[in-house]
This record gives sequence, structure tokens and C-alpha cells, in this order.
Amino acid sequence: DKLNLLPCASLGQLTEQDFKCLSSAGLTRYHHNLETAPSHFPRIITSHTFGERKKTVQRAYHAGLEVCSGGIIGMGENEEQRLELALELSRLPVSSIPVNILVPIKGTPLEDVKPLTLEEIIRALAIFRIVNPDKVVKVAAGREEYLEDFQGLVFWALANGFITGDYLTLKGRTSEKDLKMSQVLDVLWGSKKD
Repeated sequence: DKLNLLPCASLGQLTEQDFKCLSSAGLTRYHHNLETAPSHFPRIITSHTFGERKKTVQRAYHAGLEVCSGGIIGMGENEEQRLELALELSRLPVSSIPVNILVPIKGTPLEDVKPLTLEEIIRALAIFRIVNPDKVVKVAAGREEYLEDFQGLVFWALANGFITGDYLTLKGRTSEKDLKMSQVLDVLWGSKKD
């Protein structure tokens, strides 16, 4: 039996030829976050430019790949800069937008950044949805730490779902816990079963 898998890769900045090779080898989706707004980007990343990240997203798309690109909120940017990132993503050929929430880690440059409030997070997710009505908005890292028992509120902000499991630097929730939560939300919000 063949598994019906759609492989996705996150390999950083590549050339269009690299993407064509990956596509011909069976890759279907590429993940490459913009990270933050162009006006905030130089405060966070100095090894390359915001424009280079956008070009990578465009190269992947032009090679025939579906593209997933989002960013991290709570890195010291303001609300206008979150809107700026959402607008940048609306202009790119991405189908899925993962929104991560920074969890400051001791010993890193952003360890002392003031955490976002629950209200700021929900408002930011609503901004991403309003600006990108035709794209899938997913909540990723940080939701466990900041939203805790209120994770279902992301659906009030019209997010489409969660990324479940562990992340690059953080432990996430198990898919079993997320499935159980979605079943509770179905009952609370009156979703009909077939």
C-alpha cells in the first residue's frame, strides 16, 4: 500500500533550479517564513534581507511548489508591523500562513522581550485572517504557553487550525490532545456530524 503523503521541506534559501530539482523528485510544498515585517526585519535578522526571503518564496512557487510562509509575532514589533507582515503575505503566492508566537528562551537575544497578551495574539490572528481571506491561517509555536486553556479562541479570530506536535526549539502538544480539544469545541459550538 502506498501512503498518500504530500512531502514538504524547509531548507532555507534556494535557487529556482534547486526548487525544480526538488519538485521533480516529488516535493509538493515548501515552507519558508518571512519571519517579521520588512520594517522590523533588520532588527531581527542581519545575515540576509527581507527581499531575499520574498524571492525564495517566489522561486519555490515558480518551480511549481505550493508555498507555506508566515512568521513570528511578539518579537518586539508593534501592531502596525504585524499588519505590514500580513499585507506582505497577501501579495505573495502562498496558500498557508503559519503564525508563531515568540516564546523567549533564556540566553537568546530576545529573552527579555515583553510577552504578548492573549488579546494581542487574538487580534493579530484576526488581522492575518482579514488581510488573507483566501489563505489557510494556522497557529503554531507559542500557542501552548500563551493561550493555555483558551486555544479555542483562535477560531473566533477565524484561524483555520493548529500545527500540532513539537517545533524546532519547543515542545508542542500531542495530536491526541488537539483532537480531543477539537471534539470538545465541536460540541460547544454545535458542529454537526455526518
